[in-house]
Amino acid sequence: MSKSLLIISRQAPWSGPGAREALDIALAGGAFDLPIGMLFLDDGVFQLSKAQQPGALQQKDLGANLQALPMFGVEDLYASQRSLDERGLSDAELNLTVQRLDDSALTTLLDRYDQVITL
Repeated sequence: MSKSLLIISRQAPWSGPGAREALDIALAGGAFDLPIGMLFLDDGVFQLSKAQQPGALQQKDLGANLQALPMFGVEDLYASQRSLDERGLSDAELNLTVQRLDDSALTTLLDRYDQVITL
């Protein structure tokens, strides 16, 4: 049986390679039918924002990759309620449906997965 993997993405979309690497790991693992979940935490919740303007930084939009996650079997998508609230992001401003988790639910979530990677 495959071990389950939770990928925690903590970086804003254009602050470094972490956001892209987290998505790449999730998509690759999903292609191999690994049980994968993805948690957006801290500035990582900015990846979910519809208001990104990657062209201004001469970057590619991560939105298409995010939208592909469910197609690759990565359907367990989570975000920290506190991180979303602190950054003023409402459901209407997100480009992907995620389960919002409070701090106690985050602890429970971490216990559900065999392995955790933080980027």
